[in-house]
Amino acid sequence: METTWAHQLRAVGLRVTRPRLSVLDALADRPHADADTIVTAARAAHPSLSPQAVYGVLRALVDNGLARRIEPAGAPALFELRVGDNHHHLVCRSCGAVADVDCAVGAAPCLDPSDVAGFVVDEAEVVFWGLCRDCHVAAGTDSVQVQQHTIREGANA
Repeated sequence: METTWAHQLRAVGLRVTRPRLSVLDALADRPHADADTIVTAARAAHPSLSPQAVYGVLRALVDNGLARRIEPAGAPALFELRVGDNHHHLVCRSCGAVADVDCAVGAAPCLDPSDVAGFVVDEAEVVFWGLCRDCHVAAGTDSVQVQQHTIREGANA
């Protein structure tokens, strides 16, 4: 995959360096990884790589459109290589798992604010929150059903 990375780096005007290749490989194997996870993974291929160097590579990749930084509320920033399309994320409230979800509307921005306040809007970042399948099963469907039933009873009372 190194040839592809080299081409992509050069296409945006970045030099091909071992740290950049190590970080790109780490991101390819770990979508939605935080910086610490990327540091650990990149060091497996390049042991002398410093955390500061990884942060610098991540910033360069994001700034040049080769990676995307997402920031779910209450969680560290996460990085992914899926860029240039209009997709959003599902985040598990329990375990923090993240999954990509394509925008149902299509072109960006897929949402229109009620008042743009003078801004020219070109993107909407949407994060859907809930429980992943594993956490939902672990929580037991009875607790979810009871919660929904209680809400319905309260609404009818």
